[in-house]
Amino acid sequence: MPSLNRIVMAKSSRKMIRSLGPEKLDVAEISGNWGEMFKFRSYRKFRYPAYDICAGPYLTEEGKPRKFDLIIANQVWEHLDRPYAATKNVRRMLKKGGHFWVAVPFFIPFHAAPMDNSRWSARGLKNLLIECGFDEDEVHSEQWGNRNAAKRNLEDVWPPMYDEKIDSLENDPKMPICAWALARKT
Repeated sequence: MPSLNRIVMAKSSRKMIRSLGPEKLDVAEISGNWGEMFKFRSYRKFRYPAYDICAGPYLTEEGKPRKFDLIIANQVWEHLDRPYAATKNVRRMLKKGGHFWVAVPFFIPFHAAPMDNSRWSARGLKNLLIECGFDEDEVHSEQWGNRNAAKRNLEDVWPPMYDEKIDSLENDPKMPICAWALARKT
C-alpha cells in the first residue's frame, strides 16, 4: 500500500520522466532507489554518507564533474545542511539540456535521518532552482496536498498509508503536503 503523501507526486513525476525518453538517458540518483522503476540507458546511485552532494559534484578520475542527462533526488533535499550548494553541484553535473528532478515534503512531521532542515512549496522549490542557476522558464514545479492528508500526517503511525475509503486525492493548493519540480539546464 503506498504512502498517501506520495501518490499524486509519484504519478505526475513518472509522467515527467517518461516524457524525457528514459531509455536514452544516463542517470544519477542522489536518494534511495526511486529511479529503479525506469529503464534508463545507465543508472548510478550516489548515497550519503559515502557521497555528500553538499561537498561538491561527483568527479571523474580526471577531476572533472561527471555529467548526466538526468539527476533524481527524491525526498532527500529536506535533509541537507546546504541545499543551495547541493543544487549548484547538481547543476554542474548535468549535461547541457540535462534535467534535475527533485521532490520534497512540505507539511509532514519532523523526521531526522540523520537531520531534517528544510521545507518547500512548489513556488519555493522553483525559487531554489532559479537561485541556483536554472532558467525560470525551464523549471516546472507542482505541489499536492489536502487537509485530510495533513491531519493523517499527525497520526501516531507515519507516514499514513493510502486508504481509498477515507482518503481523497483532491488537491487543496492552500494545504500542500509535498512539492516536486523538473528543471532543465540550458
